[in-house]
Amino acid sequence: MSSIFDLRLQVQAEHIDQLGHVNNVVYMHWMQDVATAHIDALGLGLKEYIELKHAMVAVEHHVQYRKAAFKEDEIILRTWFDDINALYSSRQYVFYRPKDNSILFVAQTKWACVEIETGRAKRMSPSFTQAYQPLAKDVNALDFSMDYSKSPVKSENT
Repeated sequence: MSSIFDLRLQVQAEHIDQLGHVNNVVYMHWMQDVATAHIDALGLGLKEYIELKHAMVAVEHHVQYRKAAFKEDEIILRTWFDDINALYSSRQYVFYRPKDNSILFVAQTKWACVEIETGRAKRMSPSFTQAYQPLAKDVNALDFSMDYSKSPVKSENT
């Protein structure tokens, strides 16, 4: 069974736009960063994609910006799988600021399995379906009293 995955980071000056808060595009980068870190932790990341000759690619995003993030804020990027079938998986994201218990951003991405060489849709191999399991229904992914961090605060440029 797959699990919740947290990545902590600190907002840097380069994340800030002309309005003084984190630029919307940065959230998309953070979605990619936490998803990549999660699949790497599950043992089925880019290296394994290349070996298997197929990969998961984003085909649809739904995002909701709830509150602004600012320079030096510590943010928890949380992600988990919530659905999977032969061709697609669904990943949820919640970005959270602990200092004021605020959910800043929520999103969902639909991922499709494709052959790397051709870009055509492909049924997921057992490697994918075993690694990318949905979170158990009885787990509250919005309970931030639980720390699922796999690494220290990330502060490099994103």
